[in-house]
Amino acid sequence: MIDVERIDALFNPKGVVVVGASTHPGKFGFVALHNILSSGFDGPVFATNPNKPEILGMQTLERIQDVPPGVADFAMICISPNQIMDALPELAKIGITSAFVVSGGFKETGENGEALEKQLVAKAEECGIIIAGPNGQGLVSTPVNLCSQIVSPYPPRGHISIASQSGNILSALMNLSRLSNIGIARAISVGNQGQINLSDYLDYFLYDSETAVAVIYVEGIPDGRRFYESLKSLACKKPVIIIRGGSTESGAIAAASHTGSLASDFLIFAAIVRQAGAFLVNGVESAFNLAATFSTQPLPKGNNVVVMTTAGGWGVLTADAISGTNLELLELPNNLKAIIDSLLPPRWSKNNPVDLAGGETRDTIPDLLSVLLEHESVDSLIFLGLGIQGNVARSYFESPYANEGTERMANFHTSQEQRYAESIIAATHKYRKPVLVSSELSIADPNNAGPKTLRDHGFLCYDSPDKAVQCLSRLVNFAEAQDR
Repeated sequence: MIDVERIDALFNPKGVVVVGASTHPGKFGFVALHNILSSGFDGPVFATNPNKPEILGMQTLERIQDVPPGVADFAMICISPNQIMDALPELAKIGITSAFVVSGGFKETGENGEALEKQLVAKAEECGIIIAGPNGQGLVSTPVNLCSQIVSPYPPRGHISIASQSGNILSALMNLSRLSNIGIARAISVGNQGQINLSDYLDYFLYDSETAVAVIYVEGIPDGRRFYESLKSLACKKPVIIIRGGSTESGAIAAASHTGSLASDFLIFAAIVRQAGAFLVNGVESAFNLAATFSTQPLPKGNNVVVMTTAGGWGVLTADAISGTNLELLELPNNLKAIIDSLLPPRWSKNNPVDLAGGETRDTIPDLLSVLLEHESVDSLIFLGLGIQGNVARSYFESPYANEGTERMANFHTSQEQRYAESIIAATHKYRKPVLVSSELSIADPNNAGPKTLRDHGFLCYDSPDKAVQCLSRLVNFAEAQDR
């Protein structure tokens, strides 16, 4: 077990040294330095290269000993395995207490590599340095503007934290963060877990005030009991989402060659996750959607949901999706129906889903949102149909028959979509109730003013009602667990 305060030096270093910086844009030592500099890390940055070239406007240093002592406490190590053993004592002398080892060639390669990894860990412990990795892509810590990794995605700042046994899975989650504008706090590719393992990162996420929700990609765990205890402790306080790789025989073989991990029986693992109170999901997109939901939505007080829709068919499908969950499609109280009657034409659905039946005017959607959310029987709301007016606007903007009249109407539709999205966000904050929005236009036309306004404000727009329903269901699950 690694003390969480020591792990904090990985994510909140006062200064960074890139060991093995390179002049070649295709080398790890160049990419790592480039990303650290371009992300605008808050502290001093140093880089070593025996030839002392200038890289990215920075004069590199010939030796680790040339770095001023006591100024940096984190090292990004991009040199070959046989050089690292000699580098660690020198790093300790200048005050390095934590490091990320990018290099492969350790446990994932077999017995000889495993022996070398044990030597690496022993040397690091002897020097008082904690080692993340080896055989990983690096880490991100947005609160200190640190992107210390050998790949490109740098996400916006937020409160989702990730520990992944796959660098590519980590990159995919950060790419989804960039796409949705829903941010990340900490993210790390754990590599072979030579010294710091997933359980240690779970402990850290519990300790870390920047982390509101955690996502973990797991291929194998060396100590199941320790993992369960750490997972349970974290899941009691913060939502934890687990993606499991190696759940099949073929996947388990692939995991063994990937990070040297031995996958445990999937059914046993699923039971452990469920008993700990975490959420096991099937894929990267599902994991990110759920994390984004927890990161951006308040917890509901109950399971009564209202579906508000400008498109009848979507309302029917959403009601079907709700019927298979712990959510309750609220039977509208008479006093609520009476208020809705005053806002909508007589042809509205008179039921839940509340189908506007094309009866919306300039103010109908913002007003109806407030009416529904302020009612004490309503715990959450799913909104369907955002972007429909924006879709009409696009057809006018693209039309060969465009004229002053169509342009005026297109601009009106666009402004209305923006207004609807802003009213959804404002209502969520005002009433402290979840409002989940679904529109296929979030991917079919990302520039549509409705979904785009949500995205610009860091508010998720689901591309199908099924996804919104599943995320809301788990939001209710966690809220109930917190109440207990």
